[in-house]
Amino acid sequence: MASLQEQAATLLEPAPGRGARAARALPHYLALPALVALVLAALYFYVNSQELDTIEARSISFPIIQQRTLEHIGITAASTIAVIIIAVPLGILLTRPRARFITPVFLAVANTGQATPSIGVLALIAIVWRIGFGPAVVGLVAYAVLPILRNTMVGLDGVDRSMIEAGRGMGMSKTKALTGIEIPLAVPVILAGIRTALVINVGTAALAWSIDGGGLGDIIQTGLSLNRDVVVITGAVLTSALALLIDWLGGIVEDVLRPKGL
Repeated sequence: MASLQEQAATLLEPAPGRGARAARALPHYLALPALVALVLAALYFYVNSQELDTIEARSISFPIIQQRTLEHIGITAASTIAVIIIAVPLGILLTRPRARFITPVFLAVANTGQATPSIGVLALIAIVWRIGFGPAVVGLVAYAVLPILRNTMVGLDGVDRSMIEAGRGMGMSKTKALTGIEIPLAVPVILAGIRTALVINVGTAALAWSIDGGGLGDIIQTGLSLNRDVVVITGAVLTSALALLIDWLGGIVEDVLRPKGL
């Protein structure tokens, strides 16, 4: 029993040399933002080298780009937070012995949401509900719930049962064992699922324009409908750059929140 307790304590202790590894990883963390900055600078010089007509100048003006970017970030943040609030507790519940019998039902529903094309999910919500920011967020939640739900369940199911038994043998209640042993050890897998959902949401948010949800996809759609290549290129590059930066930030958050020693 003592060896199991020592093993659990060791896993949750700070890993030696973590600061040194972080220092060595600094160039890796800075590489992507530097690349994105170069791409955005190239886009800026490209746009300024073009003779823009009134429609193009208005479509990619700074106020419009700022508004669409904030809308895109808002949709992504709101949907990701909502899906975390829904999927993590649900994943925990579905790993409890008494709830195992309903697990296939919830997984089937989540699989259906992700298997359906994202534009189809948004269109269906617009038909049965309405259009706007709220429906766009709901559509993204339905589309991104599976990665977090699945990873939460996989992470909890992957915890060594002997670790839990050791905690129970020390007098821990089931709730204490869950919060003190299972969840901390499952955090890396759960964080990976959250990062995956974040990437899905930032990409799918580009389709929010289809139900009047805003976002950078609106710039792309404007360029396509008006046959303005410079507008399409601007919207596409900005969307890609934002997706890369959000994924980069997600990776940093994942490293920071990962329990030390895991």
